[in-house]
Amino acid sequence: MEEGIFLGTANGQPQHMRLDKANRHGLIAGATGTGKTISLQGIAEGFSQVGVPCFVSDVKGDLSGLAMPGSVTHKLHTPFTERAKEIGYDDYAYEAFPVQFWDLFGKQGHPVRTTVSEMGPLLLSRLMELTDTQEGVLTITFHVADKEGLLLLDLDDLQSMLTHVGERRKELTLEYGNVSTASIGAIQRSLLQLRSQGGDMFFGEPALKLEDFIGTSEDGKGIINILAADQLMQSPRLYATFLLWLLSELFETLPEVGDPDKPKLVFFFDEAHLLFDDAPKALMDKVEQVVRLIRSKGVSVFFITQNPIDIPDTVAGQLGNRVQHALRAFTPRDQRAVKAAAETFRVNPPVDVGTAITELRVGEALVSTLDRKGAPIPVERVLMKPPRARAGPLTAEERKVMMASDEVGSKYDQLLDRVSAEEVLAERASQAAANAAAAKKAEEEAEAAEKARKEKERASRSSRSSSRRMSTTEKAINSATRSMASSIGRQIGNALLRGILGSMKRG
Repeated sequence: MEEGIFLGTANGQPQHMRLDKANRHGLIAGATGTGKTISLQGIAEGFSQVGVPCFVSDVKGDLSGLAMPGSVTHKLHTPFTERAKEIGYDDYAYEAFPVQFWDLFGKQGHPVRTTVSEMGPLLLSRLMELTDTQEGVLTITFHVADKEGLLLLDLDDLQSMLTHVGERRKELTLEYGNVSTASIGAIQRSLLQLRSQGGDMFFGEPALKLEDFIGTSEDGKGIINILAADQLMQSPRLYATFLLWLLSELFETLPEVGDPDKPKLVFFFDEAHLLFDDAPKALMDKVEQVVRLIRSKGVSVFFITQNPIDIPDTVAGQLGNRVQHALRAFTPRDQRAVKAAAETFRVNPPVDVGTAITELRVGEALVSTLDRKGAPIPVERVLMKPPRARAGPLTAEERKVMMASDEVGSKYDQLLDRVSAEEVLAERASQAAANAAAAKKAEEEAEAAEKARKEKERASRSSRSSSRRMSTTEKAINSATRSMASSIGRQIGNALLRGILGSMKRG
């Protein structure tokens, strides 16, 4: 262990990977069935033995066996025992390693969650396959949420926030640029697809605490965190985005340590080509930045893939520790891969890499690591060491027992749902509706009062008008009465006068 992690032997000479250069990252490549998974398991065991915690994605379920010691009765361990004798692995013995099981879907391990805010618009856009325009609208949504203090924890929060932004699109377009209903609708549809892939189980709280990944057991071994990825691989974009998010979180959270004596965490990224398939330039820049700089945080990243040309040159150039299993040269692409792999190794005259890479037997690999100065060691043809733990999956019952007894316990098992954007916006909408209802009621009451007032005024005017009409009639009647009385009086007076005058004439 003083020389580093034992990998195997080349021509009877032990080959090691220096611990103080392990954070220069690495590559484990080879065709299906050539021994990549066994090599990965053996290297992870080596790191654990020296107190370095690891994270591995278990695509086929085989790596769960790290939790149990190997056994002479296991069908794979007979050839492993023979291999140990062949390479002079004198202290080879069966051994279990401390593990913690994780699962985005919470079935085969502790749930792994993060919040929408922690994921960020760039990775979410990649996850939902958004266009540049849609990514811009999503970025605006995040900015508005941050500006207004609205927490984006789960997909319900994001959906509510998108609706809120759509309702304010005219206002926001003037401030941030075009926010169209078409883009909002497209993002909402992508969210629906993400939910159908189980994405809503990944976003929420309690969010994963990275310190739960970085720990050692009571006997000083590094804990191996195993992500159940067999079901997750059915959603390859979710798988790749999750692992990139995890790397980004490690990069942003861990302090700078320079070049430590040994890594703080070793990260094994299986099926690594999924990270780079159809990745936009912004995402590729993000990957390259994280891989280049995360080594100063004490994190080592190993990419595991079938074909070394799946890794872009900008990333592959930073992978100092290489384990290359056999490749097949059946197609032109395979032949290019063989040539590319051969050119990445430092020349060793006794080893014809171009020929050897197609002739390697199962469990044999071309290996090149770094010396104490960080320079590549000439490539060697190495018989890789056998694993000490079980080479194969745990039973469901064994996994259940391990989950119940690990350091994490039930910390992440219960989903939390605290007040966030969805609840705040719903409360705002409810309050706005209540205010609108109250305003409408007040308006209706004012209209009714106004109507009553007008009715009263109309009645009053009608009464006054009637009063005026009655007064005029009375005047007319009185005038007529007076006129009649006057006429009658005149008639009576005239009659009396004629009577008197008539009497005078007779007399």
